Amino acid sequence: MADSANTNEPESSDSLRAFGAVVKVFRERAGLTQEELAPLVRYSPQTVASIEQGRRFPQQDFVDRAEDVLDAFGVLRAAAKYLARRKGLASWFRQWAGLEEQAISLCTYECRVVPGLLQTEAYARAVFHNRVPPLADEQIETQLAARQERQLLLRNRPNTAFSFIMEEALFRRRTGGIDATRGLLGHVLECAQLRNVELQILPLEQEHHAGLEGSMQLLESPDHRWLGYCEGQRSGQLISDRKEVSVLQMRYAKLRSQALTAEDSASLLKQIQGAL
Repeated sequence: MADSANTNEPESSDSLRAFGAVVKVFRERAGLTQEELAPLVRYSPQTVASIEQGRRFPQQDFVDRAEDVLDAFGVLRAAAKYLARRKGLASWFRQWAGLEEQAISLCTYECRVVPGLLQTEAYARAVFHNRVPPLADEQIETQLAARQERQLLLRNRPNTAFSFIMEEALFRRRTGGIDATRGLLGHVLECAQLRNVELQILPLEQEHHAGLEGSMQLLESPDHRWLGYCEGQRSGQLISDRKEVSVLQMRYAKLRSQALTAEDSASLLKQIQGAL
C-alpha cells in the first residue's frame, strides 16, 4: 500500500530517451526528417517524434523497420533489448507488473475500466485524459508507453493463461467516444481469439454478483504459488496471505460461473459494436 501520493507518480525512462536519441542520430545520418521517416516505418510523424523524445515505447515492428530503413548496423535492435522495463508505472504497481512477467496464470476482474492489457491506444489516451488532477502531456506519453509495453505479454507469453472478466458497462460507457469504443471492441475481440486468452462479460442485468467489493487480480507464479492484487484510487495492495488469496479465488471462481460464456461474451461485444 502506498504511503503517500508522491509514491504514485511514474518515473521517466532514461533508457527510452537514450533509444530515441539513437534513432534520431541514425535518421539524421540518413538525411531524413521525421516527416520523411514516418511513412517508411508506417507510423505517424507524431509517433516518430514521441519515440525520439523518449516519451513512447517503440513497438517491435517500429524497431525492425527503422533498423532496415536507416541501415543501422543492428544498433537499434540491440539497443531495444536494453530498454528499461516497468517505467511509467505507478510505484505501487511495479512489483505486481514484475510478477506478471513470470506468471503462468493471470486472472483479472475489472469493473472500472477495460484492463490495461486489452486497451487500445485511443482508449488508453482517453483514460489518461480523464485523470483528475490532469496529467501533463509528457506524463501521458510515458504512461502510455508503459501500458503498450505491458500489452506485449499476451503474445510474448503464449504459455501463460490469461482470464479476463469485465462488466458490460465498460463498453456501453463509450469512453473516448464512438470511434475509440469501436476500435476497442475490435481489438478486444481480436485478443479473445488468442489461444491463451479467455474473455467473459458480466451482463448489465445481473441478480447475483460475487464481485461487488471491487476489481481484483490473481496470478499463479512459476512455483505454483497464488498471489492477489487489489487497487484503490491512489494505492495498490499485493496480497500474499493464503487465506486472503483464497477468498479472492473463491470470488473469482464464482464470477466465472456468473459471467457469460466466452462464446456468448464475444457475441454480446459484436452486438454492441454493430449498434455503434
